[in-house]
Amino acid sequence: MIKRKGIFGGTFDPIHNGHLHIAYEALYRLKLDMIIFMPSGKPPHKTNKIITDPKIRIELVKAAIDKENKFTISSYEIEKLGLSYTYETLEYYKALEPDTEWYFITGTDCLMDIRTWKNIDRIFKSCKFVVFNRSGYFKKKVIEQKNNIEKEYGTSIIYLDIPVIDISSTEIRNKIKESKEISYLVPKKVEYILNEMKLYK
Repeated sequence: MIKRKGIFGGTFDPIHNGHLHIAYEALYRLKLDMIIFMPSGKPPHKTNKIITDPKIRIELVKAAIDKENKFTISSYEIEKLGLSYTYETLEYYKALEPDTEWYFITGTDCLMDIRTWKNIDRIFKSCKFVVFNRSGYFKKKVIEQKNNIEKEYGTSIIYLDIPVIDISSTEIRNKIKESKEISYLVPKKVEYILNEMKLYK
């Protein structure tokens, strides 16, 4: 029986309830057997930004997903040398498990910028590309971009029109700096680690 697995990439700096909401919606709607959270190592589009130590981000993701047996975490992108390119990650997993049907889960912001990604054609060959809606994007524009990319690359993109939980990692970091409440934005175990380590203060 063919397994269906999703790769959900991001900096997760920190992971929050919005990420978990997306992961569960993808898990159920796409009937996936597993979702692999993939904290990015050195994302090429964020080379000018300060990102929290990867070991800490891994610890935060582990704390967030520890009760869900269909969620797991991979340190592949963090452990590999150099910049983290999505096509390399997907090709690595496709070679590792050739009989698995791979899904790559990302947001509408990535779809809108997809032409700036490296080796886009190889990404589409390695997976079913899944895009979830995010606040700040008009659905009509997103569908228009989806249709254009599908025609251009001869592919099919899955659009997950899910209820939006408007939380961002930037918002959480800013709230912590301002000593504001974040318990309603992140899982309890994540909040505990953030407090213990005094992250983002």
